[in-house]
Amino acid sequence: MLPSWSSYASSSNINALRFDIGGYTFWYSYKALIAFRAPGHPLIVSENQWTATTGKHLNLIDGNKKNRVDAATFSRLQDELIDPYVGWL
Repeated sequence: MLPSWSSYASSSNINALRFDIGGYTFWYSYKALIAFRAPGHPLIVSENQWTATTGKHLNLIDGNKKNRVDAATFSRLQDELIDPYVGWL
């Protein structure tokens, strides 16, 4: 299982990274995990608690703000759904 990195904003935007490994997908804005998908679960997207730039990144991942979860829920779901072996992400 080799991981893959890509940019979800443009090929040269290193501040908007998508990381795929073992059925998991993680979206980062700068160094902050802002969204993820765990096997068998829907996309989990945090509400914007950072900057306007990260807000743009969130819109690229899922433009429907009604789908976003608050910071506490995002953290709880992260703990519950991310396999301990990739929990360092």
